[in-house]
Amino acid sequence: MAVCARLCGVGPSRGCRRRQQRRGPAETAAADSEPDTDPEEERIEAGAAAVAGAPGGRGAGPQPPPRCSLLELPPELLVEIFASLPGTDLPSLAQVCTKFRRILHTDTIWRRRCREEYGVCENLRKLDITGVSCRDVYAKLLHRYRHILGLWQPDIGPYGGLLNVVVDGLFIIGWMYLPPHDPHVDDPMRFKPLFRVHLMERKSATVECMYGHRGPHNGHIQIVKKDEFSTKCNQTDHHRMSGGRQEEFRTWLREEWGRTLEDIFHEHMQELILMKFIYTSQYDNCLTYRRIYLPPSHPDDLIRPGLFKGTYGSHGLEIVMLSFHGKRARGTKITGDPNIPAGQQTVEIDLRHRIQLPDVESLRSFSELSRLVLDVRERLRQEQQQQESRLEDGEAGGQQSPREAQRGPAQPGAELPAEKVGEAGGAEAAGAQPGQGQPFVLPVGVSSRNEDYPRTCRMCFYGTGLIAGHGFTSPERTPGVFILFDEDRFGFIWLELKSFSLYSRVQATFRNAEAPSPQAFEEMLKNIQSLTS
Repeated sequence: MAVCARLCGVGPSRGCRRRQQRRGPAETAAADSEPDTDPEEERIEAGAAAVAGAPGGRGAGPQPPPRCSLLELPPELLVEIFASLPGTDLPSLAQVCTKFRRILHTDTIWRRRCREEYGVCENLRKLDITGVSCRDVYAKLLHRYRHILGLWQPDIGPYGGLLNVVVDGLFIIGWMYLPPHDPHVDDPMRFKPLFRVHLMERKSATVECMYGHRGPHNGHIQIVKKDEFSTKCNQTDHHRMSGGRQEEFRTWLREEWGRTLEDIFHEHMQELILMKFIYTSQYDNCLTYRRIYLPPSHPDDLIRPGLFKGTYGSHGLEIVMLSFHGKRARGTKITGDPNIPAGQQTVEIDLRHRIQLPDVESLRSFSELSRLVLDVRERLRQEQQQQESRLEDGEAGGQQSPREAQRGPAQPGAELPAEKVGEAGGAEAAGAQPGQGQPFVLPVGVSSRNEDYPRTCRMCFYGTGLIAGHGFTSPERTPGVFILFDEDRFGFIWLELKSFSLYSRVQATFRNAEAPSPQAFEEMLKNIQSLTS
């Protein structure tokens, strides 16, 4: 009762719906015949009168300020107040009293909540045509399906994917983001709708499948659990084409690769393309999605983390998430292939060990680059052995020596001479000023899907890349070179494969994609990796 009294200022009067619900019929009738009073106010007035009549009391003393009740405010002011509150709090506010409930039917309140919470900027004219109010949009569409907004990875075996669920006008649409056609890594992302949710004449929200080429048709969305939902198409016949599977394959090939099968002369590449079509088309848009977050950013990061498009030989372009973890950076696959599936860590960069490339003429020699990189790998191996030996000696002795105790635990990379790997590594290397570039050219014999790579780079670091056989068999990390070109592009040379991958930033803004905490992001990385390990 005290909550109602503070909120609406009517206390136990008949205007308070909560108090009425607690009374019996007789009590309610008796209360209706009594004047509207507040017991706490009576006590205050009685105390004031007693003070005024007591010896030494002054009846002409300062009077307390008049009470101000929300109910005394004009309706237009209450509309402004209520419109500034979170939409999830308004239903509780409607239960306080009849006046509040009546005011909360004002569509201006819900229009503002739709705009501020979900970015909906549709005018009322469109809503009037459909017979849907802003309150309906908020309650039956936006609030109900708020848990599926954001970035998701579909469970399509090794191939994965990137789904962005957004509020688009009076619809909630799930857009599948696709890399540009191979090998044009700098081109913008492509996207196509997989499903949409909208309201039809104030009824409950309608889910439609957008897969195929015959227009929207009946679908279903189920929120399985936190950070996971599934979609189902109820009319998969809409996915079929009159020309049968051959026509479906040729249409898919033009959309996926931007070419025909006759244009692809590499037999192994043809097999990979056909395998992907057969595997992915069997799902018929009946998929399970798991939430992914964008990596958190820190002031000392080498570049801004995020999503990148990268070249992967015969597999075409794939989407990789670059994130920073202290003195290391990781590239995690969001889309994948039968060799290295989605969710796996494709590259890892050791930011403590910067590599100073030789001059352009010397860089053209693959053996010279290999010598630099393998020298770093050998010193890292020796360093790791020394650290393991120190740990074993400490365990055998039961305690550290006084010198070791004073020095503290061994730091990886602490004993690696900087002059052996070029300029100083660590934070100083990572903080090199942009614009201090050096000429860059790929060594002779290193293959690249895209010959239009940058000819200057900022800096290079030692790294490892993950390679494996078909079906993710015999995976192993092999040495390579991470090349930072600029804020939006980097590359990686795979020494063992004699191959070069070029990565370009995904230039898109994603809402509802921030991790609630660094721990939540790390947990997400572990989860998507475990699904394909």
